[in-house]
Amino acid sequence: MRYISTRGHAAPQSFCDILLGGLAPDGGLYLPESYPQISRDELDAWRGLSYADLAYEILSRFIDDIPAADLKAIIAKTYTAAVYRHARNGGDTAQITPLTRLDDDLYTLELSNGPTLAFKDMAMQLLGNLFEYVLDQRGESINILGATSGDTGSAAEYAMRGKHNVKVFMLSPDGKMSDFQRAQMYSLSDANIFNIAITGMFDDAQDMVKAVANDAAFKARYKIGAVNSINWARVAAQIVYYFKGYFLATRTNDEQVAFAVPSGNFGNICAGHIARRMGLPIARLALATNENDVLDEFFKSGVYRPRTSLETSVTSSPSMDISKASNFERFIFDLVGRDPAVIRELWAKVDQGQPFDLAATPYWARLPSFGFVSGKSAHADRINTIRLAHGRYGVMLDTHTADGLKVALEHRLPGMPMIVLETAQPAKFEATIREALGTEPVRPAELAGIEKLPQHVVVMAPDVEAVKRFIVERV
Repeated sequence: MRYISTRGHAAPQSFCDILLGGLAPDGGLYLPESYPQISRDELDAWRGLSYADLAYEILSRFIDDIPAADLKAIIAKTYTAAVYRHARNGGDTAQITPLTRLDDDLYTLELSNGPTLAFKDMAMQLLGNLFEYVLDQRGESINILGATSGDTGSAAEYAMRGKHNVKVFMLSPDGKMSDFQRAQMYSLSDANIFNIAITGMFDDAQDMVKAVANDAAFKARYKIGAVNSINWARVAAQIVYYFKGYFLATRTNDEQVAFAVPSGNFGNICAGHIARRMGLPIARLALATNENDVLDEFFKSGVYRPRTSLETSVTSSPSMDISKASNFERFIFDLVGRDPAVIRELWAKVDQGQPFDLAATPYWARLPSFGFVSGKSAHADRINTIRLAHGRYGVMLDTHTADGLKVALEHRLPGMPMIVLETAQPAKFEATIREALGTEPVRPAELAGIEKLPQHVVVMAPDVEAVKRFIVERV
C-alpha cells in the first residue's frame, strides 16, 4: 500500500513514513493510491469479530510495512475494556463502542468511553502506540505539533504522555474551550507535554501548524510530526467504528444504514466516506454543523467558502468552531476524480482565503453518488435536542452529539437504521447541560475536580516564528 498526495507533487510513501510526517511536502494530504475493496464474504466473516480483531482486519489493509504479528499486538493493546472503560446507558465496555437504541431504527454509537471522554480517543490511543513502536524501531524521536478546538488536544496528550522519544506541543484557542476541556489539557504536568494558548480561533492555530509543516527545513531539523486529522493514521483508525456500528445496528449484510456525523474539520465523516468507498453498505452520510456552517453551505450550494477568524462564531459546541476544514481536501480529491491539478487550483484559492464554486462543474453532478446530505444546528436547537433526548429517550447527550441528532432526525429514511456518532460525554460541557436540563452531568470519579488542579499553559499571539522559537528552546 502506497500513499499519494492530494496535490500530486510528492513521491508515494509507505504507511510508517506518512505516520511520522503528517502533511505531504507539497502541502497536500496523503491518501491511499486506491481504497481496498471489501467483499461480501469478508463482511460476513467480520460480523462477529471483537473490536480489536475487526480493527486488525481493516487496518492491515492500509498498513503493510509493520509485521502482521506486531500490528496485531499494537491493536490488541489499544482496544481494551480497560482503556475504553467509561461506557454509559448500560453499555458493555467489552464492545468498546456500545450501540444505544433511542427509538425504532435510531441509535447512538458511543465513541467517547476512552480516557478523555471524546471520540478522538478512538484513533489517538492507537496513534500513540504506533508512534512509540515506529520510533523505537527506527531509533528516532519526534516533536508533535498540533492544534485543537477542544478534544483533539487532550486525546493526543493523554495518548502521548510519558512516551519516550515523543514531545507534544499543542496549540488551542485561548478561552474558547469549555472549562473541562481546558483543565484536561492544561492540568497535565508530564515533562513531554507543552500547551500553548493562542489569542485567536482554532483556524489560526491550525494555520500555524500548517505553516510550520510547510517549512521543510525546520520540519526536518526539528523532526516535526502531526496528530491532527491531517495525519492519515487518524482517519484510518476511525474507519473501523463505521464497520462496527454497521454490524451492531443490522442483522445481515443485506441491509443499508445511514450515519449522522457532527463535523468541524471533516475528519470523522471522511472516515465514513472511505468506509463507504470500501464497500460498507452506507446509504447516507448526514453531515451536521453548528453555527459555523461552511460545510453545510457547500453540500447545499457547491460553494466552499472558508471564513476568517473574525467570521467564526464561538458556540456551545466548541469543537466544531471551525471555518476551514482540513480533511475536506481529501473528499474533494475523490469528488474531482482524484485529479491533483484540480486540487492545486482549488486550494490555491482556499490558501488565499478565497472560495471556490463547483456548482456549475461536472463534478457537482457526481455528488449524489457519494451519499452526502447535510444540516446545521444552532444553540437553541441543541438545547431543545438535549431536552428531547433526555425526555423522550432517557439519554443525556453532549452538545455536539445533539447537533448530530438534530440533523439525523431531519434525514431519516423509513425502515433504515440511522446511527448518530456520539462525539463526547456530557460532562465536558456542564454549563450547557445545566442550561438545558437544570442538572449536572455525571463524570467519572477520577476526573472530579479537575478544573481545580494547577494549570500549565503559555499564552501566545498567533505568531508562527514565536511558536518555532518556543519549540527550539525545548527540544
